[in-house]
Amino acid sequence: MFETISYQVVDGVAWLRLNRPNKLNAFVAQMNHEVKIAVRNAASDDEVRCIVITGEGRAFCSGQDLSEVDESMDHGQVIKQHYSPMIKQITQCEKPIIAAVNGVAAGAGFSLALACDFRLASEKASFVNAFIHVGLIPDSGNLYFLSKLLGRAKTAELAILGEKISTAQALQLGLVTSVIPMDSWEKEITEFSIKIAQMPTKAIGLIKRYMLFAEELPFDTYLEKEAEGQRIAGLTKDHREGVQAFLEKRKPTFIGK
Repeated sequence: MFETISYQVVDGVAWLRLNRPNKLNAFVAQMNHEVKIAVRNAASDDEVRCIVITGEGRAFCSGQDLSEVDESMDHGQVIKQHYSPMIKQITQCEKPIIAAVNGVAAGAGFSLALACDFRLASEKASFVNAFIHVGLIPDSGNLYFLSKLLGRAKTAELAILGEKISTAQALQLGLVTSVIPMDSWEKEITEFSIKIAQMPTKAIGLIKRYMLFAEELPFDTYLEKEAEGQRIAGLTKDHREGVQAFLEKRKPTFIGK
């Protein structure tokens, strides 16, 4: 079904692996499209309760494949046609998405990781806003995400200097959730993704939705929206299970409904 990525669902987790390891998983238009389709499929699949995006080989994603760039290219149209739809699909997905950053995340690969809800990084991972080194601005939502995570001054530093960020620096800045040793990489990524998949999926989706509302709406309007969101959450089976489990002094078993 896919040529530039691999996709499989195991234990409620959709594993989306960027699969151009000989090119450090650099983006081509087909990969943008396939990531978008895979996330959309996972979002509509009732069996999927969590999504993991990672890379095959030694890189997460090195950004745009520069061998596809030529002087006639309209970079704005490339963003509009290929990158923006992919990033929008990720940010609009109401299922939790984990970026398992196994190696370098550069350029649009950095942006891809930033668009996810969690970033788990291996000891060998690194992050770099490489755009400045080819005379471009960070794209694929990069400055949007970074400015919200780090503020204006640090975002400007990362974007303009374009220096590599180690996992230790990323952890200190709050860019990653945790740093995982390579000898336990697969085990810890799997355990974390299954843990998230076993949580109340509908509530997570509502949290993601209302975080977006919180960025866009006046406070009073947001409070009205919040009440509606809580009404929806209160009608889920997982809410009833959570209350019952609390009363019975046991661990809840959520089903994502």
